[in-house]
Amino acid sequence: MSLLMIFIDGLGLGVSKAEINPFVAASMPFLRSLLGGEALTEQAVGEGIISDNLVIRGVDATLGVNGIPQSATGQTALFAGVNGAKIAGRHLSGFPTPMLQTLIRSHSIFKEINQAGLKAVFANTFTREYFETVANGKWRHSVTTTAALSGGCQLFMVPDLIMGKAVYQDITNEQLCEKGYELPLFSPEQAASHLIGIAARNDFTLFEYFQTDRCGHSQEYELALTLLSRLDLFLATISKNLIERQLDLVIVSDHGNLEDLSVKTHTLNPIPLIALGRHAYIFGKCQSILDIYPAVLELLGVSVVEEFKTGAK
Repeated sequence: MSLLMIFIDGLGLGVSKAEINPFVAASMPFLRSLLGGEALTEQAVGEGIISDNLVIRGVDATLGVNGIPQSATGQTALFAGVNGAKIAGRHLSGFPTPMLQTLIRSHSIFKEINQAGLKAVFANTFTREYFETVANGKWRHSVTTTAALSGGCQLFMVPDLIMGKAVYQDITNEQLCEKGYELPLFSPEQAASHLIGIAARNDFTLFEYFQTDRCGHSQEYELALTLLSRLDLFLATISKNLIERQLDLVIVSDHGNLEDLSVKTHTLNPIPLIALGRHAYIFGKCQSILDIYPAVLELLGVSVVEEFKTGAK
């Protein structure tokens, strides 16, 4: 069995008010079809949908710590299974601190999967300029990149993207073209087909999309509608290929943001957890973003030492 995880930064379950929540107005026929025609809101999800092949539920992103959830600690929970916010005593934003880096390197989901003899990959495309900026000390690796590197993953570059072996973070390659790269623009369907191919060749594949979080901070409503429509096409294409490619799909986030454009900050809203495929039911018991990490490992048949499961959180 293989699992494709799509991590969408800054995606919460908001209220059913089109004036502040672009999910209500956006053209998203695929996600609406999973909710009986309703938009992806807290009201529509309600107590959740849990069946063998489909799980949709809201899960808590606060980690039991006061304050607004942030990326560094939220993603550490997702990709290392550790409550870094509780250890630090607060939510930490942006790039992981040295303390979080240590936790991620010790418990990276990529590391656990690869050490179990399976193959885990990070499908995002990196550029030469990115690594030069990190080397110059002007940038730091994100949680996801730190986790992938800690697991011994090869990071994919632009030549891999050209060969269909990676996907750029904006899905369409628009931002790479704006930086001077001579590349074809991909439709969401084309990019999804490439991602499906990557996932079918590996046991665990992660793709990270963070334009949603950026848009939430900038409060650009029309851009939000465009991004959500693009995401829906992307996810619809992936969903159509799950059975044929024998894949499971899980869609997660680290905190809310885009669902409430009345504020520039993250939100306290639950995040949507969406799982599709033969083993989707495994995610039905998740109540917090901390529960997603062990659910992924359970689906893949990877065991984690008991001391970690009971003590690190």
